[in-house]
Amino acid sequence: MNETTTEAPGARATGTDSESDGSLGPRAARTRNTILEACRTLFLDRGYAGTRINNITDACGISRAGFYTYFRDKREVFNIIGETAYHEILQIVNQWESIPRPCTHDDVANWVRAYFAFMDTHGAFILSSAQSAPNDEEFRATSKRMQMRVAWLLGVSLRSHQRNPTDAPEALGLATMAMLDRSWYHCRVQELPVDDEDMIRTVAEMIMSTFGGRESAK
Repeated sequence: MNETTTEAPGARATGTDSESDGSLGPRAARTRNTILEACRTLFLDRGYAGTRINNITDACGISRAGFYTYFRDKREVFNIIGETAYHEILQIVNQWESIPRPCTHDDVANWVRAYFAFMDTHGAFILSSAQSAPNDEEFRATSKRMQMRVAWLLGVSLRSHQRNPTDAPEALGLATMAMLDRSWYHCRVQELPVDDEDMIRTVAEMIMSTFGGRESAK
């Protein structure tokens, strides 16, 4: 299976977010991206079901006609954001292929920084989709498959650094993602009084602990 071509839940046949932007002029592309950014926040604040078209248009300062110029409905927006997030998280996970064995604490900390940067863009959507998403079984089943695919790929990458490789890479991947997501949320969203760099380096230390001991000194 080629994970880089697997579609996200409900993905449109017309392609990814970046591909669609390429067919628009600069002003239209900015408006479209403004809508997508507003929806990332609104889906977190209000949930998918609670977000209305007028909430989106008010947040963007556009008319309903302006919204429908770019999107059929809010489901299409949700699909596009999800597709983009899925492909970008695969890129983050694939960075482990270039991390040396043995690796240093700095190597892992740099990867955690990249993961946090990904969450800075997509974290609101990821958290909101876990709590509120289109309510149909096909969507939820597909979403679960994609989540498990990412968890398995991450777990396999981490397992390759373990002195005693785990028999359950999907569990390792899920546990690591849960730690990363919540750490990002507490640090960047809740803005708890924890130094950003301290959080990143602590998470890196915890990831390295799953390798069965530090592979290399800091």
